[in-house]
Amino acid sequence: KQAEKAVHQKKEQSKTKCRKARRRHINLVAEFNRRQRKNIWLETHIWHAKRFHMVKKWGYCLGDSPTEKSYRACYRAMTKHCLLQDLSYYCCLELTGKENELLKQLARICSIDTGLTFEEACCLSGRFEGSLYLYRADRYPEDMLGPVTFIWKPRDGSENRQLWIWMHPALKQDVLRELKAVFQCSEPEEIYIPEPITTTIQEEKQMDVVLSLGKKRKKEDKEGEKAVPVKKIIGDGTRDPFQSYSWISQSTGIVISDRTMEILRYRLIGPLSHSVLTETLKAASLQTV
Repeated sequence: KQAEKAVHQKKEQSKTKCRKARRRHINLVAEFNRRQRKNIWLETHIWHAKRFHMVKKWGYCLGDSPTEKSYRACYRAMTKHCLLQDLSYYCCLELTGKENELLKQLARICSIDTGLTFEEACCLSGRFEGSLYLYRADRYPEDMLGPVTFIWKPRDGSENRQLWIWMHPALKQDVLRELKAVFQCSEPEEIYIPEPITTTIQEEKQMDVVLSLGKKRKKEDKEGEKAVPVKKIIGDGTRDPFQSYSWISQSTGIVISDRTMEILRYRLIGPLSHSVLTETLKAASLQTV
């Protein structure tokens, strides 16, 4: 009876809705989560997918080239207005611990001969972002890992500091492995296991009826088990979501955390970038932080 009722309702909807609306998935959140199981989507994926040729790299689905002529418009925005780039696919590693211990070990993977270091006064205060080249521990000028950017959290009166290091996803595994070896962080602090989204009984029945009418949308995977809609997995494609993403050193107490896809990162280019930020964002008071 439910199947007949669903067929009857489908015929009535076909008279009032267009073909695009009829083909729209009944649960877009579950459909989007299914489509990004292998390659993570950025927050701006829907906008880019309508305007760019998408490519799958480093575990992400990224916009490669525009589908129409927009190079001159982008150049005008960079020179006269403001151009925004989504760099959220860059990986972020967070270091937490005593400042002197952090600087002591970080000095082994960089050199003052290449420019800035983590001890730069303007960057150590947390007011400016710095950039440098990382090397394997005590191996300069050989075995370069790659370029990174970093920013310190401003001092709050305690001896513990927080440092965020941003790098290209192709460098993440090498840099993370080197940092864990330098700080001797091997014990996982905690393990995160994503929980499935709970759906109501009525939604499940409605989903079963719709899926039973056609064979295009399958609710069973290759093994025949029912696929449960899951939350968006935080992290890039190179990290197993069921493995630990935070490591702590038993000797120094320094904690290394993987903050990939937990912090959105945008780059604004152009003379009106500051004006756009002041009109869009408002500084929060210290009581609400």
